[in-house]
Amino acid sequence: MDKQLNKQLFDYSTNEKTEIGVLSDTHSYIDASVTRQLKGCDLILHAGDIGSMSVLNQLHQITNNVICVCGNNDTTGQWDVAEHEELKKIPHSAEISLPGGVISITHGDEFFSDYDNWHAKLRATYPSSKAIIYGHSHRLVCDQNQEPWVLNPGAAGATRIQKHGVSCLRIQATMTSWEVQEFRT
Repeated sequence: MDKQLNKQLFDYSTNEKTEIGVLSDTHSYIDASVTRQLKGCDLILHAGDIGSMSVLNQLHQITNNVICVCGNNDTTGQWDVAEHEELKKIPHSAEISLPGGVISITHGDEFFSDYDNWHAKLRATYPSSKAIIYGHSHRLVCDQNQEPWVLNPGAAGATRIQKHGVSCLRIQATMTSWEVQEFRT
């Protein structure tokens, strides 16, 4: 299936202010430090490699507003058979209208083959966004040197965290400004 065709659109733009939690690469487990950082968020974005419905269920305990995309490990071969129908409903990309702009979210693995141009490719694919969220690398990145910003929350689980640790992001979006906070353990 063409990943660009499997995109969902969401609109939170009428909110005066939106607190957004951003995580990725949980691989069926969310570190408790990440769930603590996400408490109080109006919206949670998961940039793929979710691993199981238990992760999404945990996020729904924080807020009903959870938007996620599939990662390269979110496949029927890696998810429990009983969760395959739910997995099929998860898009490969999403666009979220927020106060002051749009966030586009993708796992980003299809852009990874050329690491040196990864951010340029993301910016070229989502040029009208204020920010682009991606995962895959398990490394926290906040490239705000130009718009659209390119943000990777790093890994929020227990897989490939030895070198960079567990991390996530919070974004506060208003009509006049956006602020990104990094959290790492």
